[in-house]
Amino acid sequence: MLRKLLIGVAVIATVVAGVGTARLVLPWTDPTRGVVKQLTFLRAEIEHGADQAAQNQFPEGYFFLNVLYGLTWVQVGIDNPARAADATAQVRWSLERIASPDGTAPFDESLQPEYGVFYAGWTNWLRGGLIALGQSDAAERNTFTSESVEIATAFRTARTPFLQAYPGQAWPVDSVVAIASLRLYDALVAPRFGQVARDWTASAKTQLDPATGLLPHQVVPQVSGARGSSQAMIQRFLVDIDPAFARAQYEVFKDKFVTGLGVREYPKGSSGAGDVDSGPLVLGRSLSATVVALGAARVHNDPFADRLAREGELVGLPLGGLETKRYLFGAVPIGDAFLAWSTSARPLVAAAQPELGGGSGWWRLPWLAALWLPALLLWAALRLKHRGRRRKRAR
Repeated sequence: MLRKLLIGVAVIATVVAGVGTARLVLPWTDPTRGVVKQLTFLRAEIEHGADQAAQNQFPEGYFFLNVLYGLTWVQVGIDNPARAADATAQVRWSLERIASPDGTAPFDESLQPEYGVFYAGWTNWLRGGLIALGQSDAAERNTFTSESVEIATAFRTARTPFLQAYPGQAWPVDSVVAIASLRLYDALVAPRFGQVARDWTASAKTQLDPATGLLPHQVVPQVSGARGSSQAMIQRFLVDIDPAFARAQYEVFKDKFVTGLGVREYPKGSSGAGDVDSGPLVLGRSLSATVVALGAARVHNDPFADRLAREGELVGLPLGGLETKRYLFGAVPIGDAFLAWSTSARPLVAAAQPELGGGSGWWRLPWLAALWLPALLLWAALRLKHRGRRRKRAR
């Protein structure tokens, strides 16, 4: 019985190692092949209240789950025009949900722009994505114009490049998203806000974190140094504002935050506690920052994106069927939303970026060793046990 049990376990270990090896080594013709299945899963989850559940986990949970669902459809529809009509319908559905009382509830209507720069920036970026799909109507284009004007006016009249997301609270990453939405307007409709974006970039460069040379994590009520969770998001959007500045910032980000085990929440040589922005930290690494960094790497044409995607397929416990796909058994839908958005990431304004060099395949070796060592040990134990039985019979 023990021998049969060992054989069964060894076979399972060998199959797991084989599947894992395939995910690490075999070429991918389409890294985004499972995204539409993820979106099918997410739509059903949202309809069953996953966004409300996410709101109980962190302040923007409802908003993020819906806006990322819509933005992923934007990327899918742009990359595959045959899906543009379906993507347009899904984006409109997302916009309705984030404009609902549940979507605006956490935000202050009195701020400029209305509901604060976090809400206004992400919503305007999604509106721009709807226009980019090429099937919007006149009313939707007019709304995109009016919302862009409101955002631009708020930046023109502010004394800081970093507007408030909540009363008395400001994070630079939120202003990055809002400025990117103005650059998207210029690319899709008419060149109107270029000077606002240039002025913002010049001002932001004067307020970099002196310890890292990157944009700070928070500036109001106090200034805090750069952190991985916001930096990964900043690097995702900055390329659509100023590609040259973005590439320089991205290379610093990789030097200060990226390790062989993911993205640190605090720069190398420092440490700190996890919070609502970073999520729980594992050996100082933030899972949320690592997932978002996948998207940042893709828009920068960095081979690091391939590594992160393959590692996600290996350790994310993906479960796929004919119509749906989920990770971690679908236990955290907002995690699936961030992953789908990052996996299908593409610049919406900037041209395709030159490939970032320095990638190699040696990172696979520790993973391959971890996959095959249990199987090899089990088969070796069975071999030794078999040889022992043969010797016993010979005697």
